[in-house]
Amino acid sequence: MQGQGNLPVTVRLARLAMATRFEVVLHGSRPELLRAAAEEALEEVARVEGWLSPYRAGSDLARLNRDAVRGPVRVDSRLYRFLERARELSSATGGAFDPTVGPLVRAWGFNGGVPVEPDPAAVEVARRAVGWDGVEMEPRAGTVRFLKPGMEIHPGAMGKGHALDRAVECLREAGVESGLIHGGTSSVIAWGNPPDGMGWVVELPRPPAGWPEVWGAEGSPRVTLRDSSLSVSALWGRAEGTGSIGRRVHVLDPRTGAPVTTGTLAAVELPLAEESDAWSTALLVGGTAMGRRLSENRPGTRWWVGEE
Repeated sequence: MQGQGNLPVTVRLARLAMATRFEVVLHGSRPELLRAAAEEALEEVARVEGWLSPYRAGSDLARLNRDAVRGPVRVDSRLYRFLERARELSSATGGAFDPTVGPLVRAWGFNGGVPVEPDPAAVEVARRAVGWDGVEMEPRAGTVRFLKPGMEIHPGAMGKGHALDRAVECLREAGVESGLIHGGTSSVIAWGNPPDGMGWVVELPRPPAGWPEVWGAEGSPRVTLRDSSLSVSALWGRAEGTGSIGRRVHVLDPRTGAPVTTGTLAAVELPLAEESDAWSTALLVGGTAMGRRLSENRPGTRWWVGEE
């Protein structure tokens, strides 16, 4: 934190959650307010993880994954709204983004285990358990039921984006007029203006050594964020080791059940992080064709795709 009196100050706070580092950078003239707001925003991220993590046995989502195949499960209103939004985004992307991909994540060993090349028959069984046609939602009762054996919701990047959106709501409600928050640098929201400019400038990443260059001689694009979010999905950010399995870890096409092979990076700027996260995942899966679909769905949206 810097500054004194009524001069502008900068407050930075960070916290580990959702297996990544969340950081808040706030500007204003009241350091006590900024610090309290930043702490509450990061606490909200932790609360979202508490009910949305599929890996916490006591979370609402873990309970749903465990019990919904046996009958309707009443879920917290926050989770119900999240699932409604996820279903909408899955439909908009033609299934390229789909949180019902959980059975495939498990089949490929991408749920915290060691990635393996599964038997094709096992992949096909998992693929048949994917899709919102197997999820029955009853809004009046607030219940969710799985109609296919083996179904499992995995929020993916959208969970992190949702946590960021909730954190920003907390910051705005606290009266913070300028700030930036990111989750692992791959998802970021910025509002207001930093002290030295009109908007927040973010540079899209370049691939690390050993990966094909995607931007060419002109270098990585710079994006100025003004009251918007930017999400980046990249194969190298989800790889473990080398070879065909390591290089494709956690990046699956829900429609085919196979790992992504054509793209290396995708980025999207949209108002909310949960939607930019969903669309950046879809663009990584679908490439420039998915970008055109996004432009038709949301005219004027800025997006970038790096393909080998």
